[in-house]
Amino acid sequence: MLVHQLSRRATQSPFRKSKGRVVRALFHPTKPFLFVASQSHVRVYNLAKQQLARRLGAPSASALTALAIHPSGDHVLTGGADRRVAWFDLDLGSTAYRALRYHGGGVRAVAFHPGGYPLFASAGDDGHAHVFHGQVYADLLTNPLIVPLKVLKGHGVVDSGGVLDVAFHPTQPWLFTAGADGTAALWCH
Repeated sequence: MLVHQLSRRATQSPFRKSKGRVVRALFHPTKPFLFVASQSHVRVYNLAKQQLARRLGAPSASALTALAIHPSGDHVLTGGADRRVAWFDLDLGSTAYRALRYHGGGVRAVAFHPGGYPLFASAGDDGHAHVFHGQVYADLLTNPLIVPLKVLKGHGVVDSGGVLDVAFHPTQPWLFTAGADGTAALWCH
């Protein structure tokens, strides 16, 4: 995996040795960090220093399948084949703050709302998408508030695949889902 910096016309190779199959890679919204999820853990690389900054442990031995970063950059969601969604608060450490188990199949995708809404969602092989209220407070002593809101059931399961991906609208509280049944859906309240 290579990281290209277009303004300097430079290329970095922060991953010299193979550390497992990469599932997802995301940039931090404000800092020069790169989050790389492999099947067993999430590594956070500091691109300015070209070194490993942190390693987030998986909440179980199951393979990680999804990764999302909160717009603040201080919280991370992971999904796994073990049907769990794990919430990491980077200020609290490298272990999961909370593990949620609401899906009947493996979790394929997770997403935070990129705008001002305190929402996050997960998609699973059970054909359902779950929407949660995830309030993050500016006070570092107050833990995030996580409340399940809605289970969206609109996709069929095809060859053990249900809802393959979820994405929020950038400004509205709308959720888009894509299923293995070949359909895409828009969910709005």
